[in-house]
Amino acid sequence: MVGFCILLPSLLFAQKTTTNLKEEGQIQTFLKVTEQIRCICLPSLPIQSCSFNMCAASSYLKTFIENRIKDGMKEEEIISKMENGFGDSVLKDPIVVMFQENGNQGMVDSIVYGFGPKILAQPDGTWINFTLFALGAFGLFGIYKFGTRKKKETPEANPKPSSDQKSTTEQIKNRIRKFEEET
Repeated sequence: MVGFCILLPSLLFAQKTTTNLKEEGQIQTFLKVTEQIRCICLPSLPIQSCSFNMCAASSYLKTFIENRIKDGMKEEEIISKMENGFGDSVLKDPIVVMFQENGNQGMVDSIVYGFGPKILAQPDGTWINFTLFALGAFGLFGIYKFGTRKKKETPEANPKPSSDQKSTTEQIKNRIRKFEEET
């Protein structure tokens, strides 16, 4: 229990993405940029939380961002250029070349000319809050229904044998006697 209490805060504040950058300043820039750019495939997530399994395009964009940081670009400049475009100067970047070779001209154009303001991660908690509220209400309703059903099914503490039970018991006893007599 003590170990859980010690590990829980570190798990909550753990880094959400990996990077190949080595310098602490570059890593911090990368984390700040990827926190403010949205995932291409799952727009409700920042690109920082998007894994290769979830969205390969966003993973390649993270590598593209790493390349810009290695070139000396700062956080604000990268975010601005993601929105407004990097221009033709990035056409030789390995990630852009890979997108071209794979026939993904839409991604190339978005990198060169900009993704527009929709690339910025703007968390909208409305749907998350609504979903959590709905699940909570559904759960409470389920607990209520389960509790009321259990009360109805619970037998009385001292059940009185009915005439049907007596006859059934006597029938069973008679069958047992007949079976014993036959053997």
